[in-house]
Amino acid sequence: MKFDINSIKTPCYVVDEKLLIKNLECLKSVAKRAECKVLLAQKAFSMYSLYPLIGKYINGTTASGLFEAKLGHEEMGGENHIFSTAYLENEFDEVLEICDYIIFNSFSQWDKYKDKAKNSAKKFGIRINPNYSTQKSSIYDPCSYGSRLGVTAENFNKNMLGKISGLHFHTLCEQNSDDLILTLNAIEAQFGEYIHQMEWINFGGGHHITREDYDTKTLIDCIQRFKQKYDVEVYLEPGEAVALNAGYLVSTVLDIITNDINIAILDTSAACHMPDVIEMPYRPNVIGAGVPKSKKYDYRLGGVTCLAGDIIGDYSFDKELKVGDRLVFCDMAIYSMVKNNTFNGINLPSIAVARADGKLEIIREFGYQDFKSRLS
Repeated sequence: MKFDINSIKTPCYVVDEKLLIKNLECLKSVAKRAECKVLLAQKAFSMYSLYPLIGKYINGTTASGLFEAKLGHEEMGGENHIFSTAYLENEFDEVLEICDYIIFNSFSQWDKYKDKAKNSAKKFGIRINPNYSTQKSSIYDPCSYGSRLGVTAENFNKNMLGKISGLHFHTLCEQNSDDLILTLNAIEAQFGEYIHQMEWINFGGGHHITREDYDTKTLIDCIQRFKQKYDVEVYLEPGEAVALNAGYLVSTVLDIITNDINIAILDTSAACHMPDVIEMPYRPNVIGAGVPKSKKYDYRLGGVTCLAGDIIGDYSFDKELKVGDRLVFCDMAIYSMVKNNTFNGINLPSIAVARADGKLEIIREFGYQDFKSRLS
């Protein structure tokens, strides 16, 4: 991070172009060695001003709804994939027009739209659910009990495959390739006979490919073995891995108060600007700070909303914080921008790019009309 944080009007998301390119080069290398295709899962990162750059390294985008599909179609090009738990009737014609691969969550959804598919050259798929969990958090586990995501083996209707040419599964969340091996074992045991009938299979997202400790060799070996065994095209659709650790949220200390502990009030908000901090929950890293008691001065960092739980976390600093100090939160490119909100009428952070040449470019600033336009 080489940009001057004191020159930025806060709060502001800053994406580091060099770090983004580093991730993209890793993904491109994996795709080349594994002979697979990689898509950007826009649900994690939808900063479309960077789509032309991203599109130089990967094959296209994947969407969870019509608006994301339109964004990928308009701003990146390349292949345009979509999966939805249920498509809206008044939107499906447009989905069919702009998407290349359309994945259904159930055979009843496929049955509803298959007549339109008959006259289309597009590719169609079914999402499968191996009912095999490799993670502990149920909110992010598509294989948890009673999951609404994907068709289980006992509900798989082989007589309805018809024009279905591919299968899709998504079971991982921020995981390494060892969990993919376990998932593939379950997939093959339950759905292997159907994979032989397919042209392509989508391994979904949740592969933390650009994380420092990720085992890319195992991932590549899995894909190559799968392709050889089933003669299918393999897709990966990472979201986090595209912009992992490539973005920051710069904020300013507005006030320091004491109530049993020292509390710094910031011009940012966990509830509004980094909602996963509360939802997951997790404690984001702050540059120059450590865990409580690891340095001389401890502070709880709090947001600017009225929500009592708008707490980012407890941190330790070498020096006392003072009003006007800038704090930089790490790994804020993914999910933060796509999930932020204007609760309490709190303004959205600006969005900027730290270019490879070191210059900071403000891409977008927000104001009252952005807040008002969402209301009525």
